[in-house]
Order: sequence, then C-alpha cells, then structure tokens
Amino acid sequence: MDQAESVRTPSSWVVVGLDNGGTCNNATVLDATGQFLVDHLVENPSRVLDGPESAVEALADAFTGILELTRTPRSLVRAVGLDTPGPASANGVISSKGATNFNHVSWHGFDIRGALEARLGLPVVYNNDGNAAALYAHHQHFGAAAAANSSVSAIVGTGLGGGVVEAGAVIRGAAGMAGELGHVQIPLYGVLEEDQPVPRCNCGFEGDVESVASLTGIKNNLLPYWLARFPEHQLAGEPIGVAAKALRGYAEKDDPMALAVFAQQAKAIGKLFTVAANFTDPAAYFLGGGVVEAAPHFRQWFLNTVRENTDLRDEQKAVATFALVPDRDMAGSRGAAVAALNTVIAG
Repeated sequence: MDQAESVRTPSSWVVVGLDNGGTCNNATVLDATGQFLVDHLVENPSRVLDGPESAVEALADAFTGILELTRTPRSLVRAVGLDTPGPASANGVISSKGATNFNHVSWHGFDIRGALEARLGLPVVYNNDGNAAALYAHHQHFGAAAAANSSVSAIVGTGLGGGVVEAGAVIRGAAGMAGELGHVQIPLYGVLEEDQPVPRCNCGFEGDVESVASLTGIKNNLLPYWLARFPEHQLAGEPIGVAAKALRGYAEKDDPMALAVFAQQAKAIGKLFTVAANFTDPAAYFLGGGVVEAAPHFRQWFLNTVRENTDLRDEQKAVATFALVPDRDMAGSRGAAVAALNTVIAG
C-alpha cells in the first residue's frame, strides 16, 4: 500500500499521538470518531542523545509533519498524547537518576511533558511507553467494551515494560510508576536450570522478570549460561551484545539453544501473569515487544509457552484471553493518542 492510499483526512476534531524512542519518534492522528488517519509508521529522528532542547524540537517536528501528511488543520487538534520510555513520573518528569534513553545529566528530572506542552501550546497527556502500548492493546481488543474490562500487558524489549488497565484506564499509581512489571520479583522454580545462577537486574533486584525476560536479561544473564552449555554454537565467538541481538533469528529457525533461552523468558512472563491473575484477575493478558516482530510460528510458540506457564484457576481459564499487542511498532503512538482522546472526552 503506498502512502497516498494509507492516509486519510480528518472528518472531525482530532488528537495527535507521539511515541518518543531512543532513535525515532513515531506519530499518528486519531479523530473524534475513533479512526486513525494513518496505518503505517511515520517517523523522524528523536535526537534524545542531543539533550532535552533538541529532543523537544524533534517532537514538535513530528507533530507538524503528521499534520501536514494527513492535511489536518492545526485548529482541529484538541490535545497531544505523548509517551516516552521510563522511569518517569505520572506527569512526564524523567527520573532524577535518568534512564536508558535519557542518560545525559540534562535529562535528570526534566519535565518533557510540560516542555512539549509549552512548545506546542496544546494540552499534552503523558504515559510511559509500556502503558501506552498496553492501553492501545486493551482498547483495540475490547472496542466498545473497553471500559468494562481489565487487562495486563508485558512488553519485551531492552527491558521489560508493561501496563495494567482497569475499567479501560491505565493504573498509574501514587508516583506514576504502577505497571513497572519488569521489576516484579517472581519465583524462579521451574524457570531456571538447577545449576543456573539467579539473574540480577540493572535495577539491583535479583530474580525480577526483566532480569530474565528482556534483551538485557539475555545479554547479562541467560546467554552466558547457555553458551557454556553449547560451546560449539555459532554465536560462541561473537561479542555477547551482538550474540544477544542475533538470538531471535536463531530461535525462528528452531535452534535448540535459542529456544532454551526464549523458553525461560516465556516461563518468567507466565509467572508474572500468574501474579497478575491473583492480584487483579484481568480479562486479558497481552504480550508485546520484539517477540511480536518475529516470524509468526515463533511468536505463536512463545505466546503458547507463556499461556502454558500461567497458572489460572478453572474459572479464570474459562474467561481469560491471551493475545499479542497489535500493530507492532505503532502501538505506542496509537496508545498515546487513545489516552489523549479519552482525556478530551472526559473533559
């Protein structure tokens, strides 16, 4: 589908969704009828490594660009949804310790939501990227019944993000850090091999979900162990970071070592969802991130393994859904737009 065929013009007032990442921003437009005006990635460089001023200007460029692409007058925009990687407060203030994408000292404690709001002169509604993807998955799956349902999402990437949605709304928490599912510590029985060291997370925890189910967990914890068991593997001679990124390609080809690593990740997420089942008892469990980008047979195997390792009661099994977060890389910007639309409608 070419760009001309995949872009619509607005039929009503709109909100804009902006997904800020370490490399690129992704933008979309959602009109008041619930229709997205683009069905493909629309990206520009995020410039986060250049510091806050450059990054906010890049977000403003993304905003202007998506309006031009969809031929949307600026006067029709009621609000802007923004998501970024965490950790950040509920109002979009980057952690005082920084973050993976915001490691320069000028980012520490920076109010990215407020800065973008001042730059654009429009209300900006903030979520972290895991919450935005979770919100989009929830609303896309339940549609008109979104407000009557709950869900939990695990988003596997460099870390493990996620979100908890109750009655159609993201649970934010007192400090804005609810839904940091990667740092939930899980029982490791049945996940690790008997002689496998307990994995450690960059946050300082031992045995949390991110220490297993993330690219960082593969690099720091899982792959060194499994390469010792498969010393003749093709990845044994590669730098560990290169090998970790290449591992999914091997898993798609049913490589035994790669499947052993990803089975541990899926089991860890199953343990996480078991906690959720006994805590919020959600109607749906969503899985997103890099595994969703994988070959269809592999991502279905991964989802099935997560489901098999989620211990539900019979009553829960009868009503619970397991599904992949839809629309892959667009989920963040679309979730940010949904949050903005909900805010406008709620007044």
